Amino acid sequence: MTIEQTLSKLQGSVPECVAVGLVDLNSGMLLGVRTVDSHPQEVLDLVAAATGDLFQGSNVIAIENMFKRIRGVKEDDHHYFQEVVVNSDNLIHVFLRGKKNIDSVLVLVCRGKANLGMVMARARIGLGDVEKAM
Repeated sequence: MTIEQTLSKLQGSVPECVAVGLVDLNSGMLLGVRTVDSHPQEVLDLVAAATGDLFQGSNVIAIENMFKRIRGVKEDDHHYFQEVVVNSDNLIHVFLRGKKNIDSVLVLVCRGKANLGMVMARARIGLGDVEKAM
C-alpha cells in the first residue's frame, strides 16, 4: 500500500479522526495527508512546521541534550520526546515520532469527544503500518 492508502485506512480506524498526516522532520514537508474537510495549503504547511517545532525546536533540542548529558547517553540520534498530545477546545491532536524512521512524525486530529485511550491505541498500531508503507 502507498502512504496515502495507509493514511486513509488509518483515518477510518481511529475514532472520530478528522485528519491524518505524515511529516518529514528533515524537509519539514507533509509526505501525505487525509482530511474530512479541505484546507488551504498554507494551513497544512503550518501544521508541518509546528510539528517540526514540537520535536526539534531549539528548546526541545536543548532539553534533550541536557537529558543526554545528565544520563550519560552518547547516541546522537536518541530522542526523549516520542509522543505529544495536545487537547484544544474541540479537538485532540496526536503527534507520534516514527520508531524505525525517527525523522518522521504521524499526526492525527480527532474530535474532542473521542476516547483518548482508543485514539492512542489505534494511532500506535497505525504508526507501524505507516512505517511499513514508507
